[in-house]
Amino acid sequence: MDFTALLLLLTLICGASFIAYKLYNFNQKISYLIEFLASLFPILFIVLFIRSFVVEPFRIPSGSMIPTLLVGDFILVNKYKYGLRVPLTNKLIYENNYPNRGDVIVFQFPENTKINYIKRVVGIPGDKIEYINKKLFINDKPLPLKKIVDKKINSDITSSGTIFMENNTNREYLILNNSDRGISFEFEVPKDSYFVLGDNRDNSNDSRYWGTVHKDNLIGEAFMIWMYWNPKSEVAIFDRVGKEIE
Repeated sequence: MDFTALLLLLTLICGASFIAYKLYNFNQKISYLIEFLASLFPILFIVLFIRSFVVEPFRIPSGSMIPTLLVGDFILVNKYKYGLRVPLTNKLIYENNYPNRGDVIVFQFPENTKINYIKRVVGIPGDKIEYINKKLFINDKPLPLKKIVDKKINSDITSSGTIFMENNTNREYLILNNSDRGISFEFEVPKDSYFVLGDNRDNSNDSRYWGTVHKDNLIGEAFMIWMYWNPKSEVAIFDRVGKEIE
């Protein structure tokens, strides 16, 4: 059982206890238990509401989004950016904005919706995507790339490749390319779907391998790192905390 399911179950139990405490009289021993559970209901309800419709925390478990996100980053995700959804089922109940090129999104993995993924949107519905010699083309136009040579990035990241600044529709962000030969491809993004890539372009399981992300699988937009913890890394904890996700 995942945390959201557990939180929902506890909220329902405490909510039922809250109603029972207001409506019925119990013997002293049971009354203490019912009163305790009822007292937790407002707190659990607020937490459930915030996690479901406002902001939810996630942890980054892999290096597919290096250099933007590192293993051990704990991020915050805007849950209402792309519409309000029912907890657990992720069914859309209120449509809001749509992802733009350059957004870092959290979504349900299309091949197993119980798993959450995080990638960057590079193509929106109707876009023609081409990847040639590790350079992205959107609708036949190459995305400008600028090599980063003077940015202070930890050596255990830069040693695995070269950092570039990519510009996608006036949205700039860092990507990592290594020296391996890239896989070229061409793809047209279907309706209501989004083509996503990891910023660690040569080490990411993304739309190149399993296709696009449908709008029904969207969870939210990642916008900030609120904590960092990775004992195996040389990266300082406070260098990451509070960092906005570009």
